Amino acid sequence: MGERVSKRNFPIGVKLALIIGIIILISLSTVTFLNSWFISKDIRLTAEENNLTINTRSASTVQNEISSVRSNVLQLLDIINVAGHGKTSAIARQAEAFFFERNSGIAEIYLLTKYPESPELVVHTRLRNTRFFSSNEIDFDTGDSFLRQNNAVLERACRGETTALNASPYFKTAMIALMLPYTASGLDQCCLILFSLESIADVLGTGSVNQSFMINSSDDLLCHPDQDKILSGQSMKNYPLVKEMRQNNQNNEESRQIVFNHTDENGKIQKYIGAYQKINIADICVLTTVPLDLILEGVRTTRRNNLYLMGVVLFVSIIFILTFARYVISRPLRRLTASAEEIQQGNFNTPLIGMLNTKRRDEIGVLNKSTQDEQEFLNTFARFTNRGVAKAIARKEIDFEPHLKDVSIFFSDIRGFTAISDGFKNRFGEESPREIIGFLNDYMSRMVNCVTISGGTIDKFEGDAIMAVWGILRDDDLSFELLPDRDPKKKELEAAHAKHVMQDAISAIRGTIAMRYALMQYNKDAEAFTKAHEHEAKAKYKPHIRIGCGINTGRATCGIMGSEDKMEYTAIGDSVNFASRTESSNKPCGTDILITQDTYNLLKFGYIRCEENHFTIPKENAADEIVVEMIPVEFEVKGKGAQHFYGVVNMPNFDIEAFFKTSDENFKLDRDCARCVGATGPKTLNEVRKLLGIPIPEFESVNLNEEENKIQVKK
Repeated sequence: MGERVSKRNFPIGVKLALIIGIIILISLSTVTFLNSWFISKDIRLTAEENNLTINTRSASTVQNEISSVRSNVLQLLDIINVAGHGKTSAIARQAEAFFFERNSGIAEIYLLTKYPESPELVVHTRLRNTRFFSSNEIDFDTGDSFLRQNNAVLERACRGETTALNASPYFKTAMIALMLPYTASGLDQCCLILFSLESIADVLGTGSVNQSFMINSSDDLLCHPDQDKILSGQSMKNYPLVKEMRQNNQNNEESRQIVFNHTDENGKIQKYIGAYQKINIADICVLTTVPLDLILEGVRTTRRNNLYLMGVVLFVSIIFILTFARYVISRPLRRLTASAEEIQQGNFNTPLIGMLNTKRRDEIGVLNKSTQDEQEFLNTFARFTNRGVAKAIARKEIDFEPHLKDVSIFFSDIRGFTAISDGFKNRFGEESPREIIGFLNDYMSRMVNCVTISGGTIDKFEGDAIMAVWGILRDDDLSFELLPDRDPKKKELEAAHAKHVMQDAISAIRGTIAMRYALMQYNKDAEAFTKAHEHEAKAKYKPHIRIGCGINTGRATCGIMGSEDKMEYTAIGDSVNFASRTESSNKPCGTDILITQDTYNLLKFGYIRCEENHFTIPKENAADEIVVEMIPVEFEVKGKGAQHFYGVVNMPNFDIEAFFKTSDENFKLDRDCARCVGATGPKTLNEVRKLLGIPIPEFESVNLNEEENKIQVKK
């Protein structure tokens, strides 16, 4: 089998486009990346300065806010202490009401005393903003719960330590607890202030590109744009910026800015710019971060847009160069090359050849004209021989040496064709040849379509008869038969060969069954054609016809036969003759499709329900199930002995619509004609005869081909 080799020079247009494209690509990419690099450096410096400024401003404002809360609370406590009767005095009550009206974010104030004789802190004064508790739906006992849980920290505050804690997990809203030492009457006291983070959260700039948050001396989160983190009491001890800050505490650095890596919530490692600033109250620290990728997104977008622009410029340049080169040389040469390759593939009707410009007054024009002449010759050659053979020759897939091959041979013939021809002569006289040929071409094109779709090869036409072969173009190497029987390779090759032969036989029957549908469709169309012209002087018509088809599977000699002046690729031998005799036996047997006993024996175990296989077939073969009936007459075949023919009734699972759609996607199934095949098809030979109008024969008087002396009724 030949192998197509295509040698193609590098097109000039592609060379030009490649050279200029490389120049443009290097130039624009260098400018783009240098520009991006310089801009990235400038933006990064600006972002670092801006982040540090935001952090410093946020820390300063937070300190002012907390200082203001502390000052206001201490001032209130002083007023209450100096007022007569303490908290119960009118002045104290007025001061308290005025205070919570002006400081609505403060929830509760405790003044706690540490007595030497008492292990617990004693609440000296409690001031509660009841409106805050009510509006936020907080239980009044929440503050007491917080006191019990954090008694140790409050004792440290009594000893002079200012501390801040996250109270949000207790109150289920964003709150902070500030614990201050407080001295009055010589006692160790502390002041606990519980207040909302709302004002501080606004200061830290929630929603900004730069994200600020606040932690205490234990690295617990006090304030963060993500409230869920505050409510869950999250610790920031392992946050890279916090680690760096605590490490730098050894150097007494109160503020600094660094670049660090951190894994975000999606598991992606990102680079951040981070700054921190400590405030002078409770060792609170304000930290501000910004993702480096985010601030450089504009640069990346610009670079990406520049790359898109570079791509567009490159694309336009290449298109311009290729277009210019194409219309000068490349395009006509490519078309010519593609046309030649299509011819080498056996696609003689490719539309590419029709697109060749034969009006050019140069060498390309001459080549184009020669190619079109070659196409016309090859199409004519394919019609006079066989398109499958012609394609195989063009592809160098055919072996010109004769070989023995196991094939399935098909013959068909129109019943009563002589009478049909006489009818045309009587009606049309000298015009009858054109009418007969038109009728035959219509009929045969439908039959040939069935052969082609099922994978067969038309061998020849003889008048109204058609000969087709399945498997003739298959590379059928029979050398395995020479191997010794004990060689396991022989069984393997023998099984593969038998499978191919069996598939050819099934395809032949499938294509022939499809012909039954195509014939019914032809007869229906012929009737409509005849009726449409019935009132004309010489009314055109197409006759209603019946055909007989015979299939035999056997070994034949296949190859190029003839002389140097005339030859054809065909099959000859006893198996071919037997197929012809099988076709001619349809009339006396009252059938339209007959297969020989050789074909039957090949398929009966896998595809035909019969006594030998207990009327069962494998599930994988169900789609190709074949229903046949044995002709009740025994024939004596020369060299083979007594045999039977088998009439093909149906392939009950044959999808005729899918079959024809493989060649014509617009195929529409005729339900009336579909009665002849598939699920709605006949179940017995008598049903076939009734459907096709074939008389039921009297087999007692049948005498087949007596003059040939090849097939005789056995007495």
